[in-house]
Amino acid sequence: MPFIEESDLLELHKDIDKAQIINERLLDQIKFKNKELRRNKLQRNILAGITALFLIGTLAITSFTAGLSSSNTYESTPNLLVSIDSLDAIKTRIDNLKQQNEELSLVKEFYLAKKFLDKEKVYSVQVKSFVDNNMTLASEALSNTLFVKTNPFYSYSLGNFETLEEARSFRYQLVKMGFEDAFVASYQDGKRLKIEDPY
Repeated sequence: MPFIEESDLLELHKDIDKAQIINERLLDQIKFKNKELRRNKLQRNILAGITALFLIGTLAITSFTAGLSSSNTYESTPNLLVSIDSLDAIKTRIDNLKQQNEELSLVKEFYLAKKFLDKEKVYSVQVKSFVDNNMTLASEALSNTLFVKTNPFYSYSLGNFETLEEARSFRYQLVKMGFEDAFVASYQDGKRLKIEDPY
């Protein structure tokens, strides 16, 4: 295991801080997209509410006019009760649909955010390749790591950088610490695009 100098460790922390800033920018973009989705969901809910009110009003007017056209007041009472029961059923159905809509919106927001992050081209420094799918190196505490299948190997990369220069600087720090085989590669949609020139 290579020895890490304190100055190298500080540089490594600076690079990680830069990567965290980039991640915060991406999170801000995700928050903006989520606000747009919430606004669209609110508009859909308002439209659904207006439609429900229109249906309820139409049923109420229909039942009221049916009651007026009937000559016997006793006959109109059961029609009114049936209409109220059907209104309760419609209201229950609308509430269920609203709940399902909210659940689907949350799932949709998650996948839209994931797609948004996957579409961005990022640079990372590959430090190791494995023949087997050895996920023991990938810790959930390390958010800036990539574990990608590049036929026939599985590659393990450190850092998610927005620019090639940042990734090259990070690679240089890793080489100074003893990782001579480290190289910069570009990734998009969870796949490696190409191995970048180291200088």
